Amino acid sequence: MRRTLRRHPLPRRLLLRRGLRWKISAAIAAVSALVVLTLSLVVHNAARVSMINSTRDVQDERVQSALRIYEATGRLVFYARLDDPGLPPALKRYAAKGQRATYVAADHHDAPTVWAETPAGGGHVLSLKSAFSDRYSVLVDLDQALIAGSIAVVVGGTAIGVLIGGRMSRRLRKAAIAARKVADGDTEVRVREAIGGRRVRDETDELARAVDGMADALQLRLEAERRVTADIAHELRTPVTGLVTAAELLPPGRPAELVRDRVHALRTLVEDVLEVARLDGAAEHPELQDIALGDFVRRRVAALAPGAEVVVAEDAVVRTDPRRLERVLGNLLANALRHGAPTIEVRVDGAAVRVRDHGPGFPADLLREGPSRFRTGRSDRAGGGHGLGLTIAVGQTRVLGARLTFRNAAASDGGGAVAQLLLPRGEAPRPGR
Repeated sequence: MRRTLRRHPLPRRLLLRRGLRWKISAAIAAVSALVVLTLSLVVHNAARVSMINSTRDVQDERVQSALRIYEATGRLVFYARLDDPGLPPALKRYAAKGQRATYVAADHHDAPTVWAETPAGGGHVLSLKSAFSDRYSVLVDLDQALIAGSIAVVVGGTAIGVLIGGRMSRRLRKAAIAARKVADGDTEVRVREAIGGRRVRDETDELARAVDGMADALQLRLEAERRVTADIAHELRTPVTGLVTAAELLPPGRPAELVRDRVHALRTLVEDVLEVARLDGAAEHPELQDIALGDFVRRRVAALAPGAEVVVAEDAVVRTDPRRLERVLGNLLANALRHGAPTIEVRVDGAAVRVRDHGPGFPADLLREGPSRFRTGRSDRAGGGHGLGLTIAVGQTRVLGARLTFRNAAASDGGGAVAQLLLPRGEAPRPGR
C-alpha cells in the first residue's frame, strides 16, 4: 500500500552546512578555541608579570648601584639622572617620603618602560629608566608560539569532530533517506538495514528499530483499514444496485425523484470509496500515451463544465493516461462548481493545467495538510459532496506520476481557490508521421 506524505526537502548544500557532522565539529572547535584562548591568556599574563617583576628587581639593583657610585665618585652611571623632570608622579610621591620605588609605564605597542628612583640626599632624586626590549622580544616570541599552538589545537579538534561526527552523520542521513522512502510508500525498505544496524549497535540503531516498528505497525493498521473499507464498499454494491433498479421502477412524482437522487448519490459514494481503496492499495497502473494537452482539456471541459472558460496559453504534449486525467480534471471542476463561485477558469500553460474559481478559497486545513476524505471544508456537513473528490484527484495524480498543488489566489487578484496539475511531458510527433 502506497501512501505519500508531503514533505519540503531542504537543498543539499543547506543540509551539508547544518549537518550533525559540522555541528559536532563546530562545537569541538569552539570549545577548543575557548580552552586555548583561556590558557594562552593565562600563560601570556603570567609570563608578562614574571618578566615585569624581574625587570623591576634588575632596575632596583641598578639604581642602588648607581646611587653608591654617585655618592662615592659624584659620577652618574647606567644613564642615571638627577631630578629627572619626566619622573612619573607616583615615583615623585615615594621620593618625597624618602622611599625607593620602581614603576612600570605600560605601552601596548612597544616594550614597557621600567623606572626606578631613590633619594640621593640634599633633596635630590636619582632615577633610571629602561625599556628592556630584549626581554619583551621573548614575550613576543612566546605569543607567536601560543598562537601557532592554538591554531594547531583548533584545527586538530575540528578534524577529530569531523571524524567523530562523520560516521554518525552518514548513518543518520541513510536513516533519513530510508524513512523518506517508507513515507513515499516503499514498503520493502527498512531503516535498520539501510544504516547497517545489524553490524553496529548504538543509539542510531535503536532509533532505526523504533522507526521500523512504527512503520510496520502503521502499515498493518492502514492495510486493515483499507481492507475493511473496501470490503464494506464492495458488500454495499449489490444492495445499492438493487436500490437503483427499484428506484427506476417507482411511479413518476416528486417522492420518486428524491429517492432516485439519494440512491444515485449513495451509489456514487460507494464507487468513490472503492476507488480510494484501490488507490491506497497501489493496485492501479496507468495506460500511458502521448496527448496534446490543450485540445484534450478543451474537449473535456466542454463536456464536464460547459460554463467554464478555457485558455491555452501554451500547448504541450504530455505523457499520461487520458482516462485518469479526465477523472482528475472532472473532480477539480466539480469541486470548483460545488464550493466556488463563477467564473471557473481553466488555463493550460505548457504541461500545467490550472483550475481556478472565484469563491471563498480552499480551507486552511486543506492547504496545510492536503485533502482528507469525508471532509468538505464545511463545519456543518450541509451541501453536496462527501469529501472524496480531491482525495481521488490526488491519488490519481500520484498514479500518473504528476503533481497536484492547492493554493488560494490573493485577494487583490480576486481571490478564489487555485488547483494546479503539473504533468510529465511527452514526445512531440515527428514531421511526416
